Amino acid sequence: MPSSIKLWFRVIAFAVGMLAVGPVLAQSGAGTVSEVQVQGTQRIDPGTVRSYLLIQPGDLFDPDRLDRSLKALFATGLFADVTMRRQGNALLVNVVENPIINRLAFEGNNRIKDEELSREVELRPRVVFTRTRVQQDVQRIVEIYRRSGRYGVTIEPKVIQQPQNRVDLVFEINEGELTPVRTISIVGNKRFSDSTLRGVIQTKESAFYRFLSNADTYDPDRLSFDRELLRRFYLESGYADFQVLSAVAELTPNREAFVVTFTIEEGQPYTFGKIGFDIALPRINEDDLKELLVTETGERYNSTKVDESVDAITDKLGNLGYAFVDVRPKAGRNPDDRTIDITYQIGEASKVFVDRIDIVGNVRTLDRVIRREMNLVEGDAFNVSNMRRSERRIRNLGFFKSVKVTNAEGSAPDRTNVQVAVEEQPTGEISFGIGYSSVEAVIGDVGIRERNLLGRGQDLRFGVSGSASSTEYDISFTEPYFLGRDVSAGFDLFRIEREQKESSYDEVRTGGALRAGFDLAPDLRQTVNYTLRSTEITNIDNDASRFIKEQEGETVVSQIGQTLTYDKRDSRLDPRDGYILQFTSEVAGAGGDERFLRLKGKSAYYIPIDDIWGLAFLGQAGYIVGLGQDVSIGERFFIGGNTFRGFEKAGVGPRDVDTGDALGGNQYYVGSAELTFPTGLPEDLGLRAFVFTDVGSLWNVDASGTEVRDLTSVRASVGLGVEFVTAFGRIRVDAAQPVLKEDFDKTELFRFSYGTRF
Repeated sequence: MPSSIKLWFRVIAFAVGMLAVGPVLAQSGAGTVSEVQVQGTQRIDPGTVRSYLLIQPGDLFDPDRLDRSLKALFATGLFADVTMRRQGNALLVNVVENPIINRLAFEGNNRIKDEELSREVELRPRVVFTRTRVQQDVQRIVEIYRRSGRYGVTIEPKVIQQPQNRVDLVFEINEGELTPVRTISIVGNKRFSDSTLRGVIQTKESAFYRFLSNADTYDPDRLSFDRELLRRFYLESGYADFQVLSAVAELTPNREAFVVTFTIEEGQPYTFGKIGFDIALPRINEDDLKELLVTETGERYNSTKVDESVDAITDKLGNLGYAFVDVRPKAGRNPDDRTIDITYQIGEASKVFVDRIDIVGNVRTLDRVIRREMNLVEGDAFNVSNMRRSERRIRNLGFFKSVKVTNAEGSAPDRTNVQVAVEEQPTGEISFGIGYSSVEAVIGDVGIRERNLLGRGQDLRFGVSGSASSTEYDISFTEPYFLGRDVSAGFDLFRIEREQKESSYDEVRTGGALRAGFDLAPDLRQTVNYTLRSTEITNIDNDASRFIKEQEGETVVSQIGQTLTYDKRDSRLDPRDGYILQFTSEVAGAGGDERFLRLKGKSAYYIPIDDIWGLAFLGQAGYIVGLGQDVSIGERFFIGGNTFRGFEKAGVGPRDVDTGDALGGNQYYVGSAELTFPTGLPEDLGLRAFVFTDVGSLWNVDASGTEVRDLTSVRASVGLGVEFVTAFGRIRVDAAQPVLKEDFDKTELFRFSYGTRF
């Protein structure tokens, strides 16, 4: 502020003070204050006013002390006006109290709720009203709207007088339109195009399809983050000297949009030079650590690879018990030959043991439910891999919104405390589902489930589901740690009524199962089960295949099975990385009418290419053989529909020549390859696209002869799919075209499904 303006402010302040205390100063000759009289107070006790005065009865009428007393009263914010005058030897102080806010309201705010605005403003009901505070709160509300991209917002405070010196304060808000980013310009880039760099940053140019996103509205915080994103991008590409010189957002002349300009200096690309170690830890072999590095001499410099190498070294040493080892990359830049030497400095540290495991954030879930998922216990040697595996196991329970397992220094240098911080989420569900698919038409279900019964981790479920062709009732219960051991046990009861249109009969299955599961090793799980069920084949069409008519009636299956699963996926719900292998064997014949051996195998391998692109390979195969008898149609395999896109449900495999009924088969395999790719639309739309190919076959039915078409030939299809995840459900459309098929196979081009739960 210029000194001349400051001087004028001082003159004005002095003049106001002189006007207020002028009546006193005019009479402030020699004399002593005999009493102080306070006038004009309503809510405030006169004694409170006197307590702020620097002049009291018995004091002289001192102009300086009177002036400071006046300023002290104004500084309280309690008074709109204060005047002082002398009457004889009495000091009269007349005050006008600021009103009290009776009610605070917001009008015109549609985009931001009253609760959010109330949290930001300082004024409240029963708080003293001042115009300065009102203007400060107006500015706070403006800032809130600007953060949401509305720079055209206007706020007009309205004061409504009420009795007893009270006021209602109403902020009338005109939110205005969103202020979009019309243009993003980048100055100084030579190596990468503008479009490439626009794809790196979060701020986007305004476009019609961004109606569900706010990335095309101006946000200064987002712009600051964009500077960091550009820096990371160039450092990953080898440009170690890269700088963002400026990032400026300017309103257009009509104040309806912003123009954003980044000015950058790329510099020259660097490559990795010498790579070495400086190790202060004893008995650590440098050669073992070299195998962990992803940085190599001669390659283009990449800061992300340096970070990945540091993480790999830290994890390796953490698995050896060094919980607090300090690994720092020291970079030596050589501008002449444009190389960067990297030395990984590893500081001194001692082996660490787990001192204590603390669990915080669990209100309903018992501590022991979380502790039993830990791969570490008190007294164990600390291991980073076990700590991360524990975090994944706890997260996979599905009881918690967030899970964070960390370690900190313990009671001694060689001790560490492990803290498990969780945030619980609802685990009880009363669900009503409705959906539609091109095969089942309308689908609905009702379910009651508690996945964490009484906080003990037990899972109890009752469910009813139905569609145009099937109805299912089921009850299931699972105890994850049966009898206090690391063995899950449970039971299932079910009844399934299904109309098998593709084979011209109806099927009813009723039964139950007992099951148990346990871990053989990390990520390797064994489950065993016993199933007893009856299968009834009814309502066979008059013109159905004779091979199906022979199946009419009820059979009982007494079956023992096991499943071995090795799961290294990063997520069970939406895997993006890792793989899973699963093998199942089932034997029927210990009682009942059916005798068979059934073997099934499944596998999946996921490869993340980047945050959006991903590749997946999936495969499954099965084999069933009757033990001294033919395999009944209810136990055979059927493929098609969701298991083999491009073909109808049960559209592949042995079929009656005359009736076209699907007979199922005793052997099958299906393999799939799927590539997920970006759609070019905003990520927050929840849209995923993929191309795929399916290859497989089904053959070997016990029925034989000229009436049956049963071939081992390979079938294949290619297709394109789109999945749209919304708040109301998951919509998926697959379009697949068979490229290898038999003339008796049943094909379909589109498969559509939609579902939601309430």
